[in-house]
This record gives sequence, structure tokens and C-alpha cells, in this order.
Amino acid sequence: MSDKQNILYVLLDQWADWEYAFAAGAVAYLGEDKYRNIAVSTDTNTKQSMSGLRCLPDCDLENVPTKYAAVVLIGGLSWRGSEAEKVMPLVRQCLEKGKPLGAICDACRFLASMGVLDNVKHTGNGASELKESGGGYKNPQGFIAEQAVRDKGIITANGTAALEFARELCLELGISEKQVETWYTFYKRGFFATA
Repeated sequence: MSDKQNILYVLLDQWADWEYAFAAGAVAYLGEDKYRNIAVSTDTNTKQSMSGLRCLPDCDLENVPTKYAAVVLIGGLSWRGSEAEKVMPLVRQCLEKGKPLGAICDACRFLASMGVLDNVKHTGNGASELKESGGGYKNPQGFIAEQAVRDKGIITANGTAALEFARELCLELGISEKQVETWYTFYKRGFFATA
């Protein structure tokens, strides 16, 4: 039996490839084989990304591993529909267990609609968008206009912040800050950094 800790990435149809890539890659690489990335969706049918990449989920919401280190909601075009509502029990369970919960882009709007962001500092694609989420968003004063924000185990990021989101997720998981910052700087600046 493996000692790896599961990281659950929730992917709905029309998921944003770039928002998943840095997070999953960083966790696998910097986590030094401590974590297993698992794709979760509402069912086990193929989910197509915004670019047309197809992903076959490892499991559906009914068969999610009971032990996991974090739940990460990857943004995309399906977080405003009825399909997203099926993810609510997993989000609630994650919060009850006190595990890290990540959301990027429109998945932040989804958390806002659930009231999850009401007691934490957070970000997203804009404060006005979160206010329009419906549901119970009551914390516009907690919105911070930054690429990614981490507070009380909840990591949020806007849709242009895949790299910052990955950094904050790794830090929340307890991966060495020095390793994370070295990785982040390399990908932010590239091989041939310019002034």
C-alpha cells in the first residue's frame, strides 16, 4: 500500500488546462513523490478542457478517496451550472476535515456562492464578480486584489494566476518554502531572465 497523500483536483467539462498544469506539476515535482494527483469529476466520463484536451477522471464524486491532503477546484466554464452544485458536498467535507481547499478563476465564484469565502481573505476574477455569484457571499471587505491569496487553509487565485496558485498550494501543503520559491522564480523569469 502506498504512503502517498492524495490531492483531489476537481475537473468539470471545459476545465482550464493551464490552471491545472502548474498546480499538479508543482505538487508532484516539489512534493518529492509524497503526493498522488487524482482527477475527480461528477462522473467518470471523459471531460474536455477548454483547449480540447480530454481527461478521463480517476473517480467520480461518489468514489472519492476518504483520505486526502487537499481538494483543488480547477476553473473553467462549468462552475456556474447545475453540474457544479454536485461538488458542494465534497467542498463541505474538505472544510469539515480541516484540509486545504484551493479554487482558481470561476471556481472562486463558486466558493463565494456557497458562502465559503465569508470569513477568509481571498481573491478571484474581481470583487464585483464574486458579489454577482448569487448565494451567500457576504465578505467583499475580505477581497484582496492580488494574483493569489492564502488564508486559513483556503487558497484562491484569479484566472491569470496559475503559477501563483501553484506556489500557494505547495506552501499550504508544507513543502519547503525555499524549494517553492526557487521553483516559482524559475518559471516566472524563465531560463533567460530579462531586466
